[in-house]
Formats: sequence, structure tokens, C-alpha cells
Amino acid sequence: MNKIVLKSGRERSIINRHPWIFSGAVKQMPQANNGEIVQVVSNANEHLGFGFFSPNSQITCRLFSFDKEDEILDFNYWKNKIANAYSLRTRVINFDTTNIYRLICAEGDFFPGLIVDVYNEVAVVQVLIKGIELIAPYIYKALNELGFKYIYLKTKQNTQLLEGVLGGNNWIDARPQHQVIATEHGVNFAVDVENGQKTGFFIDQRENRKLVGEYSKGKKVLNTFSYSGGFSLYALEGGASLVHSVDSSKDAIQLCEQNIGIINKKESHQSFVVDCFDFLKTCDTDYDVIILDPPAFAKSAKAVDNAARGYKNLNLLGIKKVAPGGLVFTFSCSQHIDKDLFRKIVFSAASDAKRNVRIIKQLSQPEDHPINIYHPEGEYLKGLMLQVD
Repeated sequence: MNKIVLKSGRERSIINRHPWIFSGAVKQMPQANNGEIVQVVSNANEHLGFGFFSPNSQITCRLFSFDKEDEILDFNYWKNKIANAYSLRTRVINFDTTNIYRLICAEGDFFPGLIVDVYNEVAVVQVLIKGIELIAPYIYKALNELGFKYIYLKTKQNTQLLEGVLGGNNWIDARPQHQVIATEHGVNFAVDVENGQKTGFFIDQRENRKLVGEYSKGKKVLNTFSYSGGFSLYALEGGASLVHSVDSSKDAIQLCEQNIGIINKKESHQSFVVDCFDFLKTCDTDYDVIILDPPAFAKSAKAVDNAARGYKNLNLLGIKKVAPGGLVFTFSCSQHIDKDLFRKIVFSAASDAKRNVRIIKQLSQPEDHPINIYHPEGEYLKGLMLQVD
């Protein structure tokens, strides 16, 4: 097997089980193709682990194993990884009321480069690196054996360009002849796995949506960046008197309206296709609950300063607009904005708004989005439940 040899003194992070090897830490590159499994060794030729080689990426290798040298990396090896992840989901998710969940969370499940999201009988596979594409038949077979009837492959365009992944967006073998309808805490959603954002839905907000529903009874609720209406449905099911969903995408609002129709709550709901910042600046309604759940403003470390300004302006508008005694649920899914920086940004917005603001609850991603303790970068979703006087 080809080897990556690390520079002297660069072994510490690998000994501490961080799964990424950056190009600057490498003394000797392997004679290997993109995506090939390579052995990682120290400068003294000591075995450190196995990973997927990415010669054109800043992250040269993503490790999936730190175990002994004689591992057999066959179908059963990958099947066991997926089975272990599924076992965790059976313990943290009530399958009687929920069949929307993340089955494989990349590094969080010690399977870098792979996301698998489940929508009822459909498993959506997101391939992030070439190494995963090369073992994809094993992944599909393991998912079939777990009972998933349909598998959809979804590949980002930038993944194809940066990582050399060839696979596009297509069904593997069978295709369902009906719309994908799935359930989260007993709430039904139509999911567009082919054309929707991410894998079709923002699964990571499941428990936060439930929390919003619990505080919505009799309230006027504004859901900004609403996409397909996840928070809106929970607010309506929780007894909200009025819910407004705002998104700049007409397609997203159409899907939102479809989902509102599924739960038959249209009389208490109104959608707006408009920029969320503009809506917040001009709206007159004093909302009791406001949800601020924008897309990632910081796609890279270089974008952090501009992203911070965007988050501050958004939170300033939300804190100003919420009714006295109201709640603001605010989030960032930008990996490059850590929870301490996000809290400082919200503090700055609250200070400029000159209102009394209290943190009621700190929010994060749910249990099916586990965080590898050796890979803190996996803690990407952070949020605050604020009470504003």
C-alpha cells in the first residue's frame, strides 16, 4: 500500500486522532491516484492510520482508521461502519414518530467524505471526496441490506470540480414512482431530494423546530429564510395564531406552501417571496417569535469578517422587530463562525438595539449529527434562544 510520510513533529494531531492531514504536514507524497486508500506513517515510519488520498486538495488525506496495519478493508469493513452508525440512530431517534434523520455524518461517524440522509424509505448519499466515490458500490449494497428501498446520489458541483468526483445527481437502480413524504416528530413533509437544497431538507434543525413549536401557542411567528417551511409547520402545529414564512426563492416558497397544505393550516399562514433583510426592515407586525436561520454566510475563513457583519445586521433587525417579551431563535450554520464568536456577534447586535436580552437556551445540532471529539470542526450549527424585553 502507498504511504504518506509526515514531517517530523507533525504526528501529534494524528496521534490525537484528528482525521485531517494538510499538505503542509507531508514530507513525502504517495505514488497514488486521487481517492486511493493510503497508509499514513510518521517520519520514523511508524504506522498512524489509513485514509483517502486527495492530491489536489488542501486536505491531502482524510483518515477513517487509526487501527492496526493488518485491517482488511473489504465490503464487511464498510458495512460495519454503516451498521454502527445505524445502531446509534436506533438509540437516539424514535422511529415511531420520525423517519427523517442523518444516518452518516462524515467525520462524526468516522466516515469522512460521506453524508447519508434518510427520508422514510429513501437514502440520499452525498459524496464529498473521490475516495467515497470509489467505494460507493459497497455503500449502496450496505444501505440496501439495511432495508432502504431507494438510493439517490447527490454531488455538489464544487465537489466535482475540486475533488475530481465524477458522479452527478441520479437514482441508483430503482426510482420511487411517488413524491417523497417523510415524517419528523409526527409532522409530515414533502421532500424534494432531486432539486432541493442540501439533500432535500435541513435535518439538523429537527429538535430546534420542535422547540419553536412548543413556544408558539397563540403567538404571531415570523420564519425568515424559511425554505420549505420547517419551522413554520411546527409553529402552526403548536397552535400559533399567525405564521409568516419569508424566503427569496420562489421555488422554496412553493414547497413551503405545499407542506402547509399537507397539515391543512393555510388559514393561519402567509408566505412572502422577498429578501429577508428587506422584509425585516419594512414589516409592521410585532411578532412574538422570530426565527433567524440564514444559509452559511462564511463559506471560507476569508469570508468571516463579512459574514460577521451580515449576522450582526440580521440579528439587530430581529431583536428590534420582536414584540416586548418575545423570543428570537437565531442560528449560524457557518463552520468558520464558532459558537463564541457567534455569541459575541449577537451581543453586539443586542447592544446596538438597546433592549434587554436574555439567553434562555443555547442550541446546537441534534444527536444524529454527532461531533467527533477529535474533530471540533464538526460542530457547525450553533444557535441561541433569546428573550427580548
